[in-house]
Amino acid sequence: MRILVHDYSGHPFQVQLSRALAMRGHEVRHIHASFFQTPKGPLSPAESDPANFDIVGLDLGEEFAKYSFVKRVRQEMTYGRMMAREVERMRPDVVISSNMPLDPQATLARACRDQHAAFVFWLQDIYSLAIDRIMRKWLPVVGAAIGARYLRLERRLLRDADAVVAITADFLPTLDRWGVARERVEVVENWAPLEEMPQRPRDNPWRTAHGLDGKLVFLYSGTLGLKHNPALLLALAHRLSARADARVVVVSEGPGADWLATHKSSLPTDNLVLLPFQPFAAMPDALGAADVLTAVLEPEAGVFSVPSKVLTYLCAERAILAAMPAENLAARTLIRAGAGLVTAPDDEGAFCNAGERLAGDAALRERLGKAGRAHAETHFRIDRIADRFERLCEKVKAGYV
Repeated sequence: MRILVHDYSGHPFQVQLSRALAMRGHEVRHIHASFFQTPKGPLSPAESDPANFDIVGLDLGEEFAKYSFVKRVRQEMTYGRMMAREVERMRPDVVISSNMPLDPQATLARACRDQHAAFVFWLQDIYSLAIDRIMRKWLPVVGAAIGARYLRLERRLLRDADAVVAITADFLPTLDRWGVARERVEVVENWAPLEEMPQRPRDNPWRTAHGLDGKLVFLYSGTLGLKHNPALLLALAHRLSARADARVVVVSEGPGADWLATHKSSLPTDNLVLLPFQPFAAMPDALGAADVLTAVLEPEAGVFSVPSKVLTYLCAERAILAAMPAENLAARTLIRAGAGLVTAPDDEGAFCNAGERLAGDAALRERLGKAGRAHAETHFRIDRIADRFERLCEKVKAGYV
């Protein structure tokens, strides 16, 4: 088959899937938005890549206006037209699209219909619910109309798709209410590329390069956006300031990281280390350098956002400290796997207490870390995951879904 896999964000596990499908003999093109600021996967050609696989990074040619609603929508519409041209050029049998904003996703879906390509909506998040909530908050009158438009748009895209891959069964009640045929929906939980995240010792070159030798490291790596509260990380640094060996390391960029940089001076000691996004090749050492890996998610995210960083953390064999809604799949996964301590996202005291507990109990950290790695080795088998996507592509290509 000719398969176009589109992941707007450029995350690691999507490109791992593309490579796995190409290794099975399919012609696969993996496309991502090179301008979008987020931790990226291995998106450069590798010597092991087969001739029937290529990676395309689409660039707008200008700075992305992530926090300007009007300009961002215009840029996203431009990106949608760029994706439509890619479909016209490749003429794929199947297009799988994930993490795409809704306006360009609609343009892509139309291009698939025009080129007689099956369209698979890989549902990572129900964006319209978040848009509706935010717009109503920011623009009390006009916001309701904007939110309603995106709710209608996402509902239509999901109903019209040849198949929907939902990353959690928690999405199913919403899909049912929206009239998405259950036989067109397949639940495939996200994973992390286990083979590309080998276990690394704590004492490694990354730790040394950042002056962390001999330190107890709590590390956060990933986006700090509207769904994340950076104040929790600042509070953790405050709480751990009594320990001369403790460091809270934040690997991120954007408004949340900027907020931490502004408020860093409020700390009694210089125990908060802020670093930009790291190259994917450095991530095993970065995660390995940690004693505890941290994750935060706002209460409003509920079940509709599953942070992939938690899945990557599981590969590192490190204890995880998370503040997120109990109903969220990532929180349930951590608890089910016995891989970390989870607190309510709006309970700063509980989050800091759990951090202190982990700081003082090396045996607990080791036990949680081993449990997380065992979960990853059991559930993140790319051969089995590729089997499911390959079968789905065959079905939608044949018109059976």
